[in-house]
Amino acid sequence: QYGPVDTVLFVVIAILFSVALMGNIILILLIQLDTRLHTPMYFLLSQLSFIDMMYISTTVPKMATNFLSNSKTITFLGCEIQAFVFSVLGGTEALLLGFMSYDRYVAICHPLRYPVLMSKKICWFMITCAWTSCSINSLIHTLYAFQLPFCRSRLINHFFCEVPSMLPLVCQDTSQYEHTILLSGLIILLLPFMAILASYACVLTVVFQMSSGKGQTKAVSTCSSHLTVASLFYVTTLSTYTRPHSLHSPEEDKIVAVFYTIITPLLNPFIYSLRNKEVIRALRRVCVQKI
Repeated sequence: QYGPVDTVLFVVIAILFSVALMGNIILILLIQLDTRLHTPMYFLLSQLSFIDMMYISTTVPKMATNFLSNSKTITFLGCEIQAFVFSVLGGTEALLLGFMSYDRYVAICHPLRYPVLMSKKICWFMITCAWTSCSINSLIHTLYAFQLPFCRSRLINHFFCEVPSMLPLVCQDTSQYEHTILLSGLIILLLPFMAILASYACVLTVVFQMSSGKGQTKAVSTCSSHLTVASLFYVTTLSTYTRPHSLHSPEEDKIVAVFYTIITPLLNPFIYSLRNKEVIRALRRVCVQKI
């Protein structure tokens, strides 16, 4: 509880939530309406926007209303559901960002094989694997974490329910379980992040070998913006999910959580798509058709 600052926080969070929601909805509709955007790259982008839309809707509305409410509570079942859904969406986004970097790698480094390596069937296979694996992983962690014996205090020193924020309330040693969280975090978060770094390194190598100075500048600008947003997401989530709870600071965790729950869903549609000239042209075409 932050006293008078609660109202200010509510307004700021509400504005950021609205902008993020509208940006992702517009991008999804645009990709659906313009047939020129029916390509693997934009299919993956539409999936990212859908995940971001759900991701931010899972935590932010409850978080915002708590700023204005005297009773900042959530039911045990509600907390469990929120932790599960949040974990599924976060893990799926982490894998999807890796798949998107692979798409760019194939398009630039192996353009002749792109129709085969990024066919519609393969795209759907990637999406299905991401959702299925993260759902199973999240279900196991959520069911296990919420059956642990909690102490008398049920006060969660956080904006929302996620498994790491629950562990300080447990009345038994959780070090062994934290090792499994670490392992899951390394697989779902670190491996895709390393794949992104490797993919963009290959892309930049090819671009610098083939393109002119202008093309090189554009490639560096695009890759750097993508890497900045991806790094923001991966570094903050890794910070939360790969450290033992004894090294966590509640105030620090809240600040870090804002980046991967609000800032990245807000930036993704602008960085990945709305800076793209093809998307801007598609937006103009759709607007002209509607007028």
